[in-house]
Amino acid sequence: QKADPADPTHVASTMPGMVVAVAVEPGDDVQKGQKLLTIEAMKMQTTVNAERDGKVGELLVKAGGIVEA
Repeated sequence: QKADPADPTHVASTMPGMVVAVAVEPGDDVQKGQKLLTIEAMKMQTTVNAERDGKVGELLVKAGGIVEA
């Protein structure tokens, strides 16, 4: 399942790769800029951060999973 770019409550990966770490759980309160997960592609890691304050409703990825941009 992919994030809907028209839905501001969805968070999408900025690049395709493997999820190496998930820093939040469903129900967690998050603040703008907080680390949500880390993705690795071609030995480079990038962090996906919260774009706004909110609450994690559902996680559709786990460590070891592959995501698309």
